[in-house]
Amino acid sequence: MIVLALVLALAQQRQDTVELKPVVVTATRAAVPSVLVPAAITVLRGADLEAHGARTVAQALQLVPGAHVVETGSYGGQTSLFMRGGENDYVKVLVDGVPLNQPGGGMDLAHLTTDNVDRIEVVRGPASVLYGSDAVTGVVQIFTRVGSGPMRLGADVSAGTYGSTRFGADLEGGTAKAGWSVQASRFGSDGLYPVNNEYRNGVLSGRLRLRPDNRTEASLAYRYGDNLYHFPTNGQGQPADSNQRSAERGPLASLVLRRSLGAVEVSTQATWREARQLFNDEPDSPLDSTRATFWSNDYVRRAGAGLLLTWRPHGEGSTSVSAGVDYEDERQRGRSEFSDSSGTFPGPPVDVQRWTTGVYAQAVLDARSVAITAGGRLDDNSQFDTHGTYRVGFVVDPRGETRLRASLGTGFKEPTFFENFATGFVTGNPDLRPERSTSWEAGVDRSLAGGRWTLGATYFDQHFRDLIDFTGTTYFNVPGASSRGVELDVNGLLTPAFAVAVRYTFLHTNVSTGGADSSADALFVPGEPLLRRPAHSVAPEIGMHLGGQTRLILGARWVGRRDDLDFNQPAGSRRVTLDPYAHVNVAAEYTLSWIQFTAKVENAFDDRSPEIAAFKPRGRTILLGGRVTVER
Repeated sequence: MIVLALVLALAQQRQDTVELKPVVVTATRAAVPSVLVPAAITVLRGADLEAHGARTVAQALQLVPGAHVVETGSYGGQTSLFMRGGENDYVKVLVDGVPLNQPGGGMDLAHLTTDNVDRIEVVRGPASVLYGSDAVTGVVQIFTRVGSGPMRLGADVSAGTYGSTRFGADLEGGTAKAGWSVQASRFGSDGLYPVNNEYRNGVLSGRLRLRPDNRTEASLAYRYGDNLYHFPTNGQGQPADSNQRSAERGPLASLVLRRSLGAVEVSTQATWREARQLFNDEPDSPLDSTRATFWSNDYVRRAGAGLLLTWRPHGEGSTSVSAGVDYEDERQRGRSEFSDSSGTFPGPPVDVQRWTTGVYAQAVLDARSVAITAGGRLDDNSQFDTHGTYRVGFVVDPRGETRLRASLGTGFKEPTFFENFATGFVTGNPDLRPERSTSWEAGVDRSLAGGRWTLGATYFDQHFRDLIDFTGTTYFNVPGASSRGVELDVNGLLTPAFAVAVRYTFLHTNVSTGGADSSADALFVPGEPLLRRPAHSVAPEIGMHLGGQTRLILGARWVGRRDDLDFNQPAGSRRVTLDPYAHVNVAAEYTLSWIQFTAKVENAFDDRSPEIAAFKPRGRTILLGGRVTVER
């Protein structure tokens, strides 16, 4: 739990929230106390993310041990998540149960904001037994807010460096039988470069929950995003084009119905995610020496439905047995065209589809002195047939001051549409096997001084197989790679208004078998670490509650050396080791009645060391703003 939650707990004299044992959903797909979960989990509360000034989910995930976020510089640039050394498409990301990943796991976190977020649950380790494809090294699930009590209207505005501006408005309220919330925002920035680096992000989010009686619940969530990103850089990170741009827009929605029938809870969910992705690059300035043009227009849809039955033999107890079935349909249609001085060349049209049916079961046994979790899943995919996964784990003395836990599980990720179905210069391989993993972890959690201090340590060991590599004309599976490491998480209260936290990750990755490219510039070089994964990272933080009106958070993030490829270097010497970088961030709030003033400084000491080879990072970034809240 992030540090500000502890600060507010004592500052507001709510001792019951100091030793937080929240009920979580993502780890088991049925609500259970977090102390029973054998996997490493982190819960980030929306109110605390606001205090940190975390505008995006990527910024929030920097508070999680084992999670490494990589951003290509400017606002809107490709932003990837590497969890526990896995690939950047090995984490399943959901909003109210709706998968945001592209078919095949790809996920750009640049546009996913914390608008209307109630909490974010992060499960580290394989979770395919519950979520199928993409959940190889973890799951991130965002739950949107449900209002309660009197109606509240809020509005906020902020501005800062790089020509950045943000406007937002929100409305929420509720009764015992209904709760609702809606929020809209727009963020814009001129970017790092003087030409063609503008970014625009608009979000509309809402949720409605109905509880007509104490046994029935219905929830409807909706979110629409509209993003436009101009970027002048080429694949080498150099300014080379003054008008290329990409855009993505589209909605997601989920409908959940739950009904308790005695000791059995029946839950059904329907999900829908649609995205229109556009890229355009016309001939422009003398920078564009080729005078070539390219455009593409793609429509991607993921639609699913599921049924989950959960039996609790002791009524409201923690012991449960769950069984469920999921169905998902994935589709993509698209067109593209390339032109240069020699003519116009339409790309092969894209019209592909695949579907998956998954059945799974899981049992959680709460025997007070020990908690045991075991589950299995079988997925039937229209492309690669069937694939099975499992997960088992236990927690010793789950409610004691010292909690020991261990788990073993498997995960998988299906190929992308392009890897399966590409035609033209590149040929897809319909016979690709899914990428697979086997992982185990062991950890200890310790509570001290009546819950004022908590310490957590986890060792993990993962082996990845059937990684998908590229020969230059098609794709094939290669055996694999491994990653192992240690995650440490320490949180403590020094005084009722002063708290500290430290998160540290040690990571060792290794490629066991190379792919088709055996050169020193290959992605997979036997005996070498995986790219862009730092061996060491540490994030200390201090939170202060200064009187009744002021909160201050001072945090830092140090990221150690890591290998990368710099395509500005000659062939054969492109593998480079990037220097460490350190970012110091400050967030402050001052509340005066119904007005709140905010300030956020990122990278306060202006460290310009690149996060990615050859790409410029953002320097010191300052955002100042205010918020007005009215309650009726």
